[in-house]
Amino acid sequence: MAKLYYFNGRGRGEIVRLTLAAADIQVNTIYISTKTDINFYFISDGKLYFGQLPCLEIDGKHIVQANAIVRYLGKRAGLLGTNEDEALLVDQYYEGSRDFMSPSLAIGFSPEEEVLATIKTKTLPKFLPIFNKIAANNGTGHLVGNSLTLADVSLLEPLLVYVEYFGKEILQDFPALLKLWETTTNIPSISGYLNGPLRKPKNDERYIQEVQRALARN
Repeated sequence: MAKLYYFNGRGRGEIVRLTLAAADIQVNTIYISTKTDINFYFISDGKLYFGQLPCLEIDGKHIVQANAIVRYLGKRAGLLGTNEDEALLVDQYYEGSRDFMSPSLAIGFSPEEEVLATIKTKTLPKFLPIFNKIAANNGTGHLVGNSLTLADVSLLEPLLVYVEYFGKEILQDFPALLKLWETTTNIPSISGYLNGPLRKPKNDERYIQEVQRALARN
């Protein structure tokens, strides 16, 4: 079984959890809540190369950096497309969806009203039309090809967050994204994760304090 080391919240670990779910890989999570935890699990043996989480143990490997973890899982599970051209598109759309997701990572760590206002007025108007056009041009309920890829999984994460904060009506003018939403969230392993106990709630004060404590920021 895979073993994921991360804080007891979403953060940069969420894309890893979503990809594990998409790949239908069972995972045991070790929650990090103090600086002592980081020292105990990683610093002593040099496994946390850059001093950052998440970290995933799988297939006898110890992988750090969320994007490296996700790409490894994507290749392992066949989520990178069926040929080189599709793989290139998957990689481009993955990177674009990371830019789409990035502003939400500040929620709770910066004044929430300001973060949400920026997302509503700048982030959503920029990215929703772009990804809707990509999905519409592909026409299958996926961004690339006719089956689930890492691009879909990566786009699903910000869609989940922004629908959670602003409501599903943000997608009403983007029918191709609604179709992608329905397609991906109805995949049994993803649905099971989203509706199960491993899915973490929105950032709250407990999570913020744990992260700050573990990283010695307070």
